[in-house]
Amino acid sequence: MTDTTGSHPDATAQEHPVDGDAPLFGPGSQFHQFFNDPRWALAMVRATVLEAAHPQVGAALMESSTFVVHPWRRLRNTFLSLQRMFGADDQVRQREAARLNRLHSRLNGTDAHQRPYDAMDPHVRAWVVATLFESTVTMCRLSGQPLEQRTMERLYAEFQAYLAVMDGEDGRLPATLQEFWPYYDRVVEEELENTEALRIILYKLFDHLPAPPVLDGLPTVWAAGRALAGPLVGAITVSSLPESFRRRAGLPDIPGARTLTQSAYLAIGLARFLPDSWTQAEGLVSLLFVAPDSEDPRARTVTAVRDGMKRAGALLRLITPLPAQPDPAEAPGPQRTAEEFFRDVLDQTGDGYLDWPDLAAMARELSGRLDLDEPQETRLYNAYAEWWKELQTDLDTDGDGRISKEEYAAAVPSLAGPALIKVAEVLFDATDADGNQSIDADEYRALFRTGFHRDVADTDGSYSRAAFVRDFLSFMSGRQRSSPYDPLLAEA
Repeated sequence: MTDTTGSHPDATAQEHPVDGDAPLFGPGSQFHQFFNDPRWALAMVRATVLEAAHPQVGAALMESSTFVVHPWRRLRNTFLSLQRMFGADDQVRQREAARLNRLHSRLNGTDAHQRPYDAMDPHVRAWVVATLFESTVTMCRLSGQPLEQRTMERLYAEFQAYLAVMDGEDGRLPATLQEFWPYYDRVVEEELENTEALRIILYKLFDHLPAPPVLDGLPTVWAAGRALAGPLVGAITVSSLPESFRRRAGLPDIPGARTLTQSAYLAIGLARFLPDSWTQAEGLVSLLFVAPDSEDPRARTVTAVRDGMKRAGALLRLITPLPAQPDPAEAPGPQRTAEEFFRDVLDQTGDGYLDWPDLAAMARELSGRLDLDEPQETRLYNAYAEWWKELQTDLDTDGDGRISKEEYAAAVPSLAGPALIKVAEVLFDATDADGNQSIDADEYRALFRTGFHRDVADTDGSYSRAAFVRDFLSFMSGRQRSSPYDPLLAEA
C-alpha cells in the first residue's frame, strides 16, 4: 500500500532487465538525479516516520538517537552519509559502510515492552532501505509524475546495491521489484506500530523544532514560521502514509489533506526549474550551519538576511499574539549554569537524564565529524565508557543507573577525571596528523573546518597537547561556552 488510496505502481508489469552499463552509484545513477530534488525533503520525512513505526527502529531511536534535541545535526549527518554511500568513489563508500556497521553494532537492547532490538538485524536494515525507495516512488506519484517501470527497477537495483555494500549477501530486500510490493505490504500490515518515536516525530518534533544554527538568535521569526509549517508538514506526512496503517495506528484523517499533500508535492516540485545552484542539496544543507563570523563567503549575505529578519521579528511581536520569545539581542554570556550545561551539552538524547546513550552520542558525533578509523574510534568510545563509569560512581546517588539534572546540579562536580583526559587525547592524536605532539596552524584549521564546520583565525602558532587537553576539559567539565565546541555538541 504505497499511497493513500491503497494502490501500487504497476506491480504486475513485466520486469525489464536492468541496464548493466548504467552506473549504480555516482553521476548517471537514478538516485543521483533525485538527490537534489526539493521534493525529497518531504519524502525523507515520510520515510523517517515509516522507519520509526517499526518497533525495533523506534526503540533504537528512543534509546540512543539525538533526533529530538539535535534534528538539524541528524539531517546533516544523514545527508553526508548518503552522499558518501551513493557517490562515485568506491573507497569512500566502503569506508562509510564500515563506519555505519560499527555504529549500528553498538545499538541494541530492549524496548519498553522488553522486546529485543538490534540495529544490525538484516531484516530491520532492509526495512530502512525499503522506506527510502518506496517514499521516493511515492514522491513522484504524488507529484503527478509516476516513475516508468524501467526507471523504478533501476532505482530499486541501486538501493539493493546500497544495502549490499553494508550487508553483503545477508541483505534481505526481495530479489525483484515485483516481489518487493508484497513484502512492503506485509511489513506495513504485520509489523508496523504506533510507536512512541513515531508520535514524537509527528506531534512533538514539528511543533517544537529548534531553529537551525543559521537562524539561531531569531526566535520570533522562527516561531512564526514553525507555527505555520509544522502542522502543515505533519498533516502532509500523515496523509501520505499507507491508509491501512493510518487506520490501525489511529492517525487522524484530516479533511482535504490528500489534496493538500498532492498540491504540496506538485508545488515543491516546481523548484526543480530554478537554477541548479539554488537547489543543490549540499549547498542548502551547509547553508543551515553557516556561522555569521566564519570565513565562508556566504557569511556576509547571511548576516544581512539575519538583520532583516530581526527587524521583521520586531514587527511580528507588535502585530501578532505569538508567545513571548527571548530577546535575540540578549546573546548568551560566556558562563552557563549547571542546568544549562546539563541540558545543552550532557543530555544529548533529551530525555532529562544523563546516561550512557548520551555519552555514546558524543562519541558517535566526534567519530563521524573527524572520520576516525576503527582503532581511533574504538579508543574514543572506550574513553567515553570509562568516563561514564566515573560519573556513575560520583553522581548517581540513588543508584538508578542514570544521572538526573538535580543530581548533577547538586554535586556541581569537576568532571575532568582521567577518563575525560583520555577523550581529549584521542581527539588530539586524530588532529596531530604528522605525530609531532604539536598541532600546527594548518592542522588546527583542518580540525575545525572538517570536524566542527567552523573557521578559526587565531591559530598562528602551534598548539601543544597540554593546551589542547586543557581547552577541551575547560568546556566539558566547566560552565564556559566555547565557540569551537558549542556548534559540535550543544547546537541543534
